[in-house]
Amino acid sequence: MAQQLVDRRDVDFVIWEQMNGEEHLKYDLYSGYDRKTCDMILDEAKTLAVEELLPTLAEGDRVGVRYEDGAVKVPESFHRVYKLILEGGWNNIGVPEEMGGQGAPPMVSAAAAEYFFAANWPLYVYAAMGNGTADMIQKYGTEEQKKMYVEKLTSGLWGGTMLLTESEAGSDVGALTTTAVRNDDGTYSLTGNKIFITNGEHDLAENIIHPVLARIEGDPPGTKGISLFLVPKFLVNPDGSLGERNDILCEGVEEKHGIHASATCSMALGAKGKCIGFLLGEERQGMKIMFNMINGARMSVGLQAMGYASASYLLALDYARKRIQGRDLAHFKDASAPSVPIIRHPDVRRNLLWMKSYVDGMHSFFHYAVCCGMRAEIAENEEERRLYSDLFSLLTPVVKDYNAVRGHEICVQAIQVFGGAGYTKDYLVEQYARDCKITTIYEGTSGIQAMDLLARKLGRQNGQVFMHLLGEIHKTVARAREMAELKELADKVGHMANRLGEVAMHMGKLAMSPDFKVAFAHATPFLYVLGDVIMGWMLLWRATVAAPKVEEAKKKDQAFYRGQIKTAEFFIKTILPVTAGKMEGIESSCPAAVEMDEASFEGI
Repeated sequence: MAQQLVDRRDVDFVIWEQMNGEEHLKYDLYSGYDRKTCDMILDEAKTLAVEELLPTLAEGDRVGVRYEDGAVKVPESFHRVYKLILEGGWNNIGVPEEMGGQGAPPMVSAAAAEYFFAANWPLYVYAAMGNGTADMIQKYGTEEQKKMYVEKLTSGLWGGTMLLTESEAGSDVGALTTTAVRNDDGTYSLTGNKIFITNGEHDLAENIIHPVLARIEGDPPGTKGISLFLVPKFLVNPDGSLGERNDILCEGVEEKHGIHASATCSMALGAKGKCIGFLLGEERQGMKIMFNMINGARMSVGLQAMGYASASYLLALDYARKRIQGRDLAHFKDASAPSVPIIRHPDVRRNLLWMKSYVDGMHSFFHYAVCCGMRAEIAENEEERRLYSDLFSLLTPVVKDYNAVRGHEICVQAIQVFGGAGYTKDYLVEQYARDCKITTIYEGTSGIQAMDLLARKLGRQNGQVFMHLLGEIHKTVARAREMAELKELADKVGHMANRLGEVAMHMGKLAMSPDFKVAFAHATPFLYVLGDVIMGWMLLWRATVAAPKVEEAKKKDQAFYRGQIKTAEFFIKTILPVTAGKMEGIESSCPAAVEMDEASFEGI
């Protein structure tokens, strides 16, 4: 049996049963898609991921990328599969047709991407990362720039990147030192150095288009003075052909904990004084433009972590069913009793259900956020569009960091199920754990996401967006209370939603007080309790969909639907009580982290 990367039955449940995806397909924006077409897309995505991308995953980790005289070579096995991805249009499946993509509904393109991310994230992202670059150009570029770059990027013929980070300006982007000087012909000459650039150089695409944040000479300090420039690896002639090599070079690649096959580059601009850039949008609007890409990238990171977690859980489940070790506890004293699969042991079952509860909850949460984004696109009036746009914005840092942190924990627990075998390179769970760790760091660390949530998102529309979210939770609670088997769970989730509202109000007031630093010291725990309550909500929602179908379903589906109810019961009864304690910790407003002397952090 082929390795399972994603539980397809669960994907169908989330998209079609929980999120009622067919209702979204009725809108003109997705007129070319029906459920049959979407199912076919997911079937083909699964096949390509399992049969072509997955076999290159371990080799990519073992071989990594090779840096030679400014060039980066990817693993040899990537080249053939890269072409298959492009030939099938899998790299641009969710890109609008007017940009050269397939225009698939976001919920379907995300589900397909999860297969590819779990199968071989570095390989797929070489093919797909240009979409983010193209999207910025489509939104802010001139007609000439759109014609020159967009379809070459979305086709995967050209690659795309995102050049923000500098050695002295990581999360503090406003401190960057890369400069741009105006030229008489309307171009700009750039000088500076960027680090940690994903796909900054590689040998899969014939050209790479780099969006670069820089400060025009004389512009003010901080983020308000930053502009965005398009810097091609090879300059492009008016007829679209490639011209001379631009003065942007890779000076080396990072040796990393994981994602070894992903080229993480240090880039030098203008070392010879000839780095030519083209302004994208207006001057001093660089951060505004770049955030279009950053928000999409943060959702993508949440999906990446979810893909690793899903694959790790399914590997652990398969191993637990096959690994024979130890007698059943009911016959522990009987030396003649046969050994059983480890899935029969209570602690292994608890560990697996712990993983399943998070994987299921994250699947639902991610697709709920995607649906909010879709509803913003298809909204019939400005009020509705703004609500769902702001709700999507509120959820983005939570999707990014909660999925990343919990996803990594799931990968680690998968190793635990394998025991000593899982700590070896013989099984992919070891690689998944290493590869997943980066998701808690790049595109903004946990602390950055928490600060974004508290400082920018929680108070959107005077807190009405957050109140709408709580209202949606209580709607699910009300439905669940009408079902006898779910009433107790509904009461617990309803109570936690109320407590979440109280904690959010406490955090908001504290953030506006002279003790605002104390609030930000508790911002990351607040993001996690918000994520926990959302998990409880999603699992309860799943149970309300599943419960009425148990009796009428076929035998296999009966087990699936009963599993939804038991998973919700496990999480709500065993994990949410711990969350309640975390809420008390947040409300204590303990100032110790802020008040302690720096000298007290060590005993030297």
